[in-house]
Amino acid sequence: MKPAASVILLTTLIGAGQGLFLALFTHQSHALFGLARQSAGAALYGAGSLLAAALLAAGLIASFFHLGRPERAWRTAAQWRTSWLSREVIVLPAFMATVLLYAATFLGAPNPEVLRLPGGAGLDASVAIGIAGTALAFALFVCTGMIYACVRFLKEWHTPLTVANYVLLGAASGFAIAALLAAATAPAAAPFFAAWALALTLAAFVSRGASLVRNARLRPTSTLATAIGVRHPRIVQVSQGFTAGSFNTREFFHGRDAAFLRSVKWIFLALAFALPAAAFVAYLASGATVALAIAVASQAAGLIAERWFFFAEANHPQNLYYQAVA
Repeated sequence: MKPAASVILLTTLIGAGQGLFLALFTHQSHALFGLARQSAGAALYGAGSLLAAALLAAGLIASFFHLGRPERAWRTAAQWRTSWLSREVIVLPAFMATVLLYAATFLGAPNPEVLRLPGGAGLDASVAIGIAGTALAFALFVCTGMIYACVRFLKEWHTPLTVANYVLLGAASGFAIAALLAAATAPAAAPFFAAWALALTLAAFVSRGASLVRNARLRPTSTLATAIGVRHPRIVQVSQGFTAGSFNTREFFHGRDAAFLRSVKWIFLALAFALPAAAFVAYLASGATVALAIAVASQAAGLIAERWFFFAEANHPQNLYYQAVA
């Protein structure tokens, strides 16, 4: 498939926004039950939520550049009963609104206590909103991943690993951003986020590596013989049937050779996983904030390369014919 820059930005930006929100609420939840140092407050939760909302908004804006008729974008929600894309279109604004409400509770809006646990801990409105936001964040991950995982004829995508990779890569990038933000606003909380970011990066590496191994073993079930209905042991294509390009030759093939794809694969494995993991370890060992900055920058570049490879790796069956050149 041909990777579209708008979709690459959409999926990486909203994934980071989801992961950042999950990171903030994870820390708040741990602090509430005494599993982490005291709550970081508005300095981290409020500013971090606004940053998460900005990432989500940037991804949403990027998606409009992928539409042929942006003024009809509202129609994408009409098929929510059968379309994962329609479900994503519905869940994303709902999640953005929840993130903004969560930010508001730390930036001056009323935040009353809504429940007191038997142990004495009080749950305020931010916790209730955080629980709702967590559910929406995971729902959005599933919707985004299933847009691709449900396409049966693209075997590279049609696997539960697609959804798992979206969840883990988005969460890893979000926790990395949270660690860098915490280093500037609430230093005591930064190691918490860095440790989570390291664990999620390693988990994402295992999951993405498993998908790479799986996809390398795939063999196409369609052939020229099945495409044209001629049962012959040897069929040779000598022409595409026309001399100029078409929609089929432009939109379903990336136009790069196998060597270029291999290069991108090793680049994203290094930038999205190896270098950030080493940087997180360095930060946890030394406390050097520059290590977190390196991790965030490297992972951002690596995830863009990973997402390009994700789309380019998918081999549309029509390329058996339209990409064959005499």
